[in-house]
Parts: sequence; structure tokens; C-alpha cells
Amino acid sequence: MRRCGVGVAACLVTLAAGAGAGTSQARTVGTGTARSCTSAAVVAAVRAGGTIRFSCGSRPVTIRMRATAKVLNTRSDVVLDGGGKVTLSGQGRRRILYMNTCDRSLVWATPHCQDQATPRLVVRNIAFAKGNSTGEKVDGGGGGAIFVRGGRLRIERATFTGNRCDPQGPDIGGGAVRALSQFQALPVEVADSRFTGNVCSNGGALSSIGVSWNVTGSRFSANRAIGSGANPARGGTPGGGSGGAIYNDGNRMALTITGSRLTGNHAAEGGGAVFFVSNDRTGTVAISGSVLERNPSEGFETRGLPGIFFLGAGQPAITGSTLR
Repeated sequence: MRRCGVGVAACLVTLAAGAGAGTSQARTVGTGTARSCTSAAVVAAVRAGGTIRFSCGSRPVTIRMRATAKVLNTRSDVVLDGGGKVTLSGQGRRRILYMNTCDRSLVWATPHCQDQATPRLVVRNIAFAKGNSTGEKVDGGGGGAIFVRGGRLRIERATFTGNRCDPQGPDIGGGAVRALSQFQALPVEVADSRFTGNVCSNGGALSSIGVSWNVTGSRFSANRAIGSGANPARGGTPGGGSGGAIYNDGNRMALTITGSRLTGNHAAEGGGAVFFVSNDRTGTVAISGSVLERNPSEGFETRGLPGIFFLGAGQPAITGSTLR
């Protein structure tokens, strides 16, 4: 057991075993009170890896992050499980969670960093609020709450509220989540999650380049893409403004939306709900059992697909869904 007095680092992380490379041990942040659940404890636990749970008392707790929690590239699994009671807040000042297999400062693990199998990052039963990656430049920035490059990312029963990234730029995106270079081009999984009031130049909630997504049972509302000039940026503009909720750009990739609702999202340019551009026209979109409504696109969208701008293979496959 490693203890950090409240006056020193304000943390307690209980380790089931040592924190060696590749560890997948269980860890607990906190000692049963809200006071014991601190930013320092979260940062230390994420760095150590494994399955991380929280003991912060019986009531919901907001942990105000004083630093971004960063995943080491030598970890195999990092699972953040908030038990439905924990919110991590960036306080409108910083990104909350960062994983990047091509960032040497987090340990260089393989020469094929863009196609590294691990770490496998899972966030579940947890909320992310007021994350802010504005001004972050590594790998193009973005990802106000979570930035991931390489390894795998899965989001389960998580809530993202009021996160943001840079307000301008033709490619920058992901007010809530930015994902790049997933292992073997496997999709990011988003299940039973909520995204509300997240803002960025593009992709108010989700953004990626060359990454596929499976979105199931999730809700997106009041997310906004606020850039101006689209991509490539029109002359005299900074660019951006596409994908009020979801922004996908790249080549061979797929976006699948199942049993989800995208309502009241907004794009200053294209795709009030979804912006999807496959440059080589191999990418696909499939929407089933979902509702997309009141997602205005101020600049452009694909005819007959309200709230969607699509360039890819054929047309989106839409079944049992409402678009209006």
C-alpha cells in the first residue's frame, strides 16, 4: 500500500501488486471520503495502469483535475471505472486524459507506434466535464476530455459534458474525444454514453482521422462545431465548422450508429449531426434504429440526408431510423 498524506500529494492509491510494465492489477483511488479522491491520486493510478476504481464515499463526487492523467505506453490495460458516481473535471483549463503510443515522453515501446496493440484504454461508468485542450499541438491537438492515438479505446456508460478544444482550424476536432491510429484499424467502441454541450472547431463530441467508430445506445445533444471555412479552408478563413456531433475524415474507415439519438447538434459549416469524408471513397456509414433530428448544417449537407454530409462508398445504409 502506498500512502500520500493530504498535505503532501492528497492521494491514496491501493495497489494489489507492483506497478511493473504491462501490469493489469486492480487499484483504488480514495479511502472512502470525497476528500481522499484527488487529482494526484487519479494521475498516479492512470500512470500505474490496471483496473482503477474509486472509493470516495456514498455520494457523487467531482474530482478537479490539476494535471492531465497520462497513460504510459508500456501498460497493457488501463480501465477507469467510476462506479456511476465520479466526475473528472478539467475545470475549463486542461485536457483530462491522454494516451499516445507515438509520444516518446510516455515511453517508446515499438517502432510501429501508430499500430501498437496496447495500451487498451477503457472508460466506464464515469463522467468527464469541462475538459479543455485549447492550444494543445501534439498530433494536431483536439480531444478536450480524451485524446488517444494508438492502442485501443472503448467508452462504456460514460458522460461527457461541456468539454472543448480549439475553436478554429480545418482538421482539429473532438470537443469530447479525439482518436487517431487505432490498432489494426479496429473501431473505437462507444456504448450507452452521453455527449452534451461539447464544442470544437470540428466534431463537437467525437473526431478522428482514419479511424472507424461503432456507436451504440448513445445520446448526442447540443454539441457544436463552431469553426469557419470548412476543410480545406476557404480563402480568408481559419477553417473548420463541420460535424456538430461526429467528425470523420480519412480513407478506408466505417462509422456505425445503432440505437442512438443525435438531436439538437449544430455545425457552422457541414454536417450538423455527422460529417464523414472518405478521400478515396472507400469509407462507409451505417445507421440503424436511430433518431437524428434538429441538427442544422449552416453551410452544406448531403441532399436527402438532413444533418449529414457524406462522401464515401455509395450512400449511407440507413435502416429503421428517423432523419429530419
